[in-house]
Amino acid sequence: MKLTYAGLAAILSATGAMAADQIVVVNKGEDTISILDAASYEPDGQVSVGANPHEVYVSPDGRTAYVSDYGGAQGTTISVVDLDTAMRTDVWDLGGNRGPHGIWVSPDGALVWATTETSGTVVELSTETGELTNVWETGQRVSHQLVPTPDGSKLYIANIGSGSVTVIDRNSGEVRTIPTGAGAEGIDVSPDGREVWVTNRAANTISVIDVATDTVLESFSSGGTLPIRAKFTPDGGEVWVSNGTSNQVAVFHAESRELLATIDVGAVPIGLLMSPDGERVFIANTQDDFVTVIDTASREVIDQIPTGDEPDGLAWAVR
Repeated sequence: MKLTYAGLAAILSATGAMAADQIVVVNKGEDTISILDAASYEPDGQVSVGANPHEVYVSPDGRTAYVSDYGGAQGTTISVVDLDTAMRTDVWDLGGNRGPHGIWVSPDGALVWATTETSGTVVELSTETGELTNVWETGQRVSHQLVPTPDGSKLYIANIGSGSVTVIDRNSGEVRTIPTGAGAEGIDVSPDGREVWVTNRAANTISVIDVATDTVLESFSSGGTLPIRAKFTPDGGEVWVSNGTSNQVAVFHAESRELLATIDVGAVPIGLLMSPDGERVFIANTQDDFVTVIDTASREVIDQIPTGDEPDGLAWAVR
């Protein structure tokens, strides 16, 4: 009897042999995700998901990937992928909320939050049932990317069309809006939960929000053009920003806001991922169909990983 990849993966998982960390890459041009060994970059599988997927987030136990099936801003589903077997195991319906994009899993793994940008909403779903448990209206245009505070009490959403950030207080249900800059898109929160950095792609600026007061502390140049994503290093010392039309990544000192370096990468860098140990940075070069790997300490490109068509969202599965 011929053993399929899924069957082999299930056996290895059951025996504990598939314990290596993995990287998940969303290939938005071919409706797939690639699953890679995080050390060797060798493929562990490729999975078909919904139409035009954009972003992915992995459960805290590293076993499940949740993919936003963007569908050209008209999608209405999230794909659920078992990383042990490299198979799509479920498709969650978003109840008419359209254009799922930014996606995140709660620290306890019980909830998934996703922006549904065409509807101007943010949805919350139970990972146990896949059912909607909450829907918030942002009142803003193109609610695109999302990040929670480390304790999950607040959600911050970057709104491209409105040049703003929406703040959802999950305890009170209050929804507030903070103007930042034209084309607000990339967003990340500092590991200590004190600041949120937002990339304003049309203004070529970065805005820093104080989480305690939900006000903009300052704005400054993104170090390039079309800033798409921002990501803190795990120690909170630096923030890395992908500048899409500069074909570069900018590195900032988180406290002083000083531009420390710019690094040439491939064409149209979008997705940006930090390894949990902070030693490597991964950049999805959407128009070159590869992921650039950068050594964080030296800020030098050390590898390129071939992907599928138009790599975008990236996630790390800790096993």
